[in-house]
Amino acid sequence: MAKTVDLRTTVVGSFPKPPYLKIPDFFAKGEEKPGLLGTNTDAYSEMISSLSESDKVQLEKDIMKATEEVIKEQCECGIEEVTDGEVRRENYIHYFCRFVEGIDFDNKTQIAARNGAFTAAVPTIVAPVKWRGPTSFAEEWKKSQAVSSVPVKYTLPGPMTIMGSTANSTYKDDKVLAEELAKLVNRHVLELAEAGCKFIQVDEPLFARKPEEALAYGIDCLDKCFEGCPAGVEKQMHMCCGYPGHVDQTDYLKADKNAYRRIASKLNQSNIDAISIEDAWCRNDLSLLSLFPDKKIILGTMNVSSSRVETVEEMQSRLTEALEYIDPERLIVAPDCGLALLDGPKYRPLLNLKLANMCKAAKCVPCSAKRKSQSSWSDSKGSMSVAPCEE
Repeated sequence: MAKTVDLRTTVVGSFPKPPYLKIPDFFAKGEEKPGLLGTNTDAYSEMISSLSESDKVQLEKDIMKATEEVIKEQCECGIEEVTDGEVRRENYIHYFCRFVEGIDFDNKTQIAARNGAFTAAVPTIVAPVKWRGPTSFAEEWKKSQAVSSVPVKYTLPGPMTIMGSTANSTYKDDKVLAEELAKLVNRHVLELAEAGCKFIQVDEPLFARKPEEALAYGIDCLDKCFEGCPAGVEKQMHMCCGYPGHVDQTDYLKADKNAYRRIASKLNQSNIDAISIEDAWCRNDLSLLSLFPDKKIILGTMNVSSSRVETVEEMQSRLTEALEYIDPERLIVAPDCGLALLDGPKYRPLLNLKLANMCKAAKCVPCSAKRKSQSSWSDSKGSMSVAPCEE
């Protein structure tokens, strides 16, 4: 009888906001957009500026109510390492940016977003970036952890991803800007670690879309984000090949399917402990996992942009395949990306079904004691043989 293993489960970040939480975000319900960044940031700006002091108190109560609810839902589905669902944010990038001096939300610039897939009006970097505050992400995490029975992961945007969702009119050198942003992210990583957070994730989907820049300076800046992070804190990063504007959209521009392979070697040499990659919407040649011999892999096992509810059997079969290339203690199971797109009366009921099936699939996974050798994916000189995703 084949050995079976239980794999750890987590999520990547976002969760749908409940209807009573009136925070505009870029997962605009019922709206078909070319991409998530296509949502205007003005709605959030106007909402925040219109709040009275009593409104702010009520909003915080609603945020914490929503936080507790989404954490409870994740736990009931079987997630062992949850997030706060990012429910207090308009999106995972611009919430951070609003507390950075030098990023102007009133002075927006039209950019070609997501490798030219569409245009978007984004905040402009008009001066050197510095932390303005006053928010504390460590304090936010403490509040979330206080209402959770399991560890809460905190997520932060990475330098390249911030750059991809803003317009730079100040820095002549992108590398210099990325390094300055990395210092800001690092400040919060260290504060979170000091507060007791054991799982900190920096999101860098731009790595897949801009692998040359990732190799030139992005991965080095990711290391700087975690510089000084103490032992005992799992340093995670997430990258993905593209997010649609709405559920079941298939005609959106995706990143180069081989980007993961192009940056694998340098990522494996980084200070990151766990690397999150997609696999549900785009079936990788799983020999890819062999390119990360020193890292844990958070494998996207549930498609976050599809209304189809995957079966336990199909997801578990894929995990069994993955275990041919990676030891079980280094394989973590998660959705491809954030979950907030699966919202509204049509899709919200499906989210927990999909997530619960994923968690069931992660238990009692058949696992061979032997791993496939690297010779199946590398040539005689040791270079990578490129194998495309299987769609």
